[in-house]
Amino acid sequence: MTTSLFAIGMPGLPEMLIIGGIFILFFGANKLPGLAKSIGKSANEFKKGLKDDTPIDADDDDDDVVDEDSEL
Repeated sequence: MTTSLFAIGMPGLPEMLIIGGIFILFFGANKLPGLAKSIGKSANEFKKGLKDDTPIDADDDDDDVVDEDSEL
């Protein structure tokens, strides 16, 4: 029976506990709730951006252009 490296599948409970322990070691128990909250907010904003059908404004690029007549 041969298995490919890509056919491993989803991590089980022991692997998830190890990953959670590594997160606690790196970030500390006090900062994990804030980290999870910021990741959740970012995911929600990303989903809103995907659902938004309005096109990107082409007028926003005009802010960087400097008029030749204007004095600095």
